Amino acid sequence: MSERVCLECGKAIFGRSDKKFCSDECRSAYNNARNRATTNMMRKVNATLKRNRDILLSFNPHGKANVHKDRLRDAGFNFNYHTNSYTTKAGKTYYFCYDQGYIVHENGYCSLVVKKEYID
Repeated sequence: MSERVCLECGKAIFGRSDKKFCSDECRSAYNNARNRATTNMMRKVNATLKRNRDILLSFNPHGKANVHKDRLRDAGFNFNYHTNSYTTKAGKTYYFCYDQGYIVHENGYCSLVVKKEYID
C-alpha cells in the first residue's frame, strides 16, 4: 500500500483511510484556494451592489427623488447590477439594489424610490 499524502502540503497522513489532509489548517487552506476565484467574483459583485445602493440612498434621502442617470453614473453607479426588478401593470420596470430602487425614463431622468416591505 502506498503512503497517503496531504492534498495541500504533501506530508504523510496518518489515521482514517479516507482522510485527505494532515490538519484542519491544510484542509481550510486547500478549500480556500479552490474557492478563491468564485469568492473573489462574489465579493466584487456584492461590493458593486452595496455601492449602487449607497449611491441611490445618497440621492434619495427622503424616499422619493428624481435625478439624471448621468449624475448616478458620475457618482459610480453601475446600471448593470441590481438585486431584483419589478414590472408594473403598465409595463414599466423598476430596478432595485436591495431596498433602493429606480426607474429610467425616456428623457434620461430616473425616479428613485424605496421599497418599504422588501422581503416578499
